[in-house]
Amino acid sequence: MGKQVEAAHYNLKYDSKERFCSYWHQINEITKLKPEKVLEVGIGNGFVSDYLKKRNFNVTTVDIDKDLKPDIVGSVLDLPLPDNEFDVVVCYETLEHLPYENFSKALLELKRVSKKYVIMSLPDVHKTWRYVIHIPRFKMIKKFIYIPVLKLPEHIFDGEHYWEIGKKGYDLKKVSKDICACGFNILNTYRPFEITYHRFFVLENIED
Repeated sequence: MGKQVEAAHYNLKYDSKERFCSYWHQINEITKLKPEKVLEVGIGNGFVSDYLKKRNFNVTTVDIDKDLKPDIVGSVLDLPLPDNEFDVVVCYETLEHLPYENFSKALLELKRVSKKYVIMSLPDVHKTWRYVIHIPRFKMIKKFIYIPVLKLPEHIFDGEHYWEIGKKGYDLKKVSKDICACGFNILNTYRPFEITYHRFFVLENIED
């Protein structure tokens, strides 16, 4: 399998204010678990792994694209790593770059190399209304509610994403069911207020 995303994709326009908010959540979910060893599958522009390494986390990166300079060149469908090697395995905004028929196979590989946890994010196109309530002397309240739709939109391959949550055939219920079928317990799933396009999943690796 060839490159999932060209290296040129990760440019200054890619790193929007909203995406930096996503980076914060990506990093925060890892640090909360206090792992000794972390594997990042899909290095992207390297921001998350670079930050964690500077914070003295033991991070190994894997990507199919050698031009992104990962620690290990390899595919998420066949990770060149031993079983149960990492406390936390993360895979952010990556699996949608593979056809959905490969989703379960990729999840099983992430599970195989994980001792306990897998954290990932996937695009979610469900539209929302967001609102903020700011009460003086109290914390700011941020909420969003889903905009109901009668029919999910069709997904058209754009050269990068083969599928997205909220498109026809890829509703959240189906994706969650397929995740659990691979031997995971979904500890948490949420969409950050600042970038609702990214849905996070914190998964626990259930022993076989």
